[in-house]
Amino acid sequence: MSAKIYYDADADLGLLSDKTIVFLGFGNQGAAQAQNLRESGIPNENILIANRVDAYAEDAKSKGFRVEHDFGKAGEVADVLFLLIPDQAQPRVFNEQVAPRLKPTAAVVIASGYNVFFKLLNFQATQDVIMVAPRMIGSSVRSLYVKGKGFPCFVSAEQDGTGQALPIALSLSRAIGATRAGAIASSAKEETMMDLFAEQALWPNIIVLFREAFSVLKEAGCSDEALCYEMWMSKEPAEIFERAAEDGFVDQLKHHSTVSQFGQLSGALALDGAATREQFKQILYNQVLNGKFCSEFSQIEEDLEKEGDANPLNVLYKRSESMELAQAEKRVRARLAGLV
Repeated sequence: MSAKIYYDADADLGLLSDKTIVFLGFGNQGAAQAQNLRESGIPNENILIANRVDAYAEDAKSKGFRVEHDFGKAGEVADVLFLLIPDQAQPRVFNEQVAPRLKPTAAVVIASGYNVFFKLLNFQATQDVIMVAPRMIGSSVRSLYVKGKGFPCFVSAEQDGTGQALPIALSLSRAIGATRAGAIASSAKEETMMDLFAEQALWPNIIVLFREAFSVLKEAGCSDEALCYEMWMSKEPAEIFERAAEDGFVDQLKHHSTVSQFGQLSGALALDGAATREQFKQILYNQVLNGKFCSEFSQIEEDLEKEGDANPLNVLYKRSESMELAQAEKRVRARLAGLV
């Protein structure tokens, strides 16, 4: 199934000319998108940064933006509100401080589908809810724009309260530079599904594969130093993924030795994968899409701001540090600090 792709010609920047655009959050994405928006012709006086008193607010001021620390006041003037604070903080901040004072015709822009898909945010039926989600870190959103290039981005109209939700989403996509390369039609469900699946199924399996491969090779007599550099510290895996993005997931193998190409292709084709596929389906349907993870995560959200072992994320990091792979890497980095 092919998705529609939108380009500059599909977007009308004129739809934004008389609108006050508020960025709730000035982190990596907020800073990049606000600057791109301004350099696309949106008057600086039409852009407002809503951020608590911190280094991000000072950064916004140093870049010439107006800053409002009262989120409710910022919400009152917003025709377009970019919601770019962390997912776990959005329901509390938006529902309690912003939503009650937001205009009935405002457009709320999300960069992550999580809180919209799981219906954790309170919107009025007359408001637009749109997704403009760069698939790129903020620094690259900015640097590529400066170079005149685009970047991959998902776009959707989740709620069309004004009848202009999609045109506004495309205008904003163009203003931040996404439609230069093509903004891909998507949805909050699709973005959330892929994001959570990667985080809870794909990458955990990759971590386990590296962990067990390290242990097997260590038992076979390989040194910590050789293993750490061979498996990841040389940055070869990063280069492989870069090649995969440029040349193709399989075609990047042609940059490897013949021995490597034959070994990887024959090995991959020989593996069944049925057990892994079943595991992935269980995670997708019984953990992600049914809201089980969301419900469990919501119960610990407040604890994530605590210190020490009261923070469940700190506990997970502490448990992970006991892995043989992690302990070996710690020793290697201590011995070879000048090389890494």
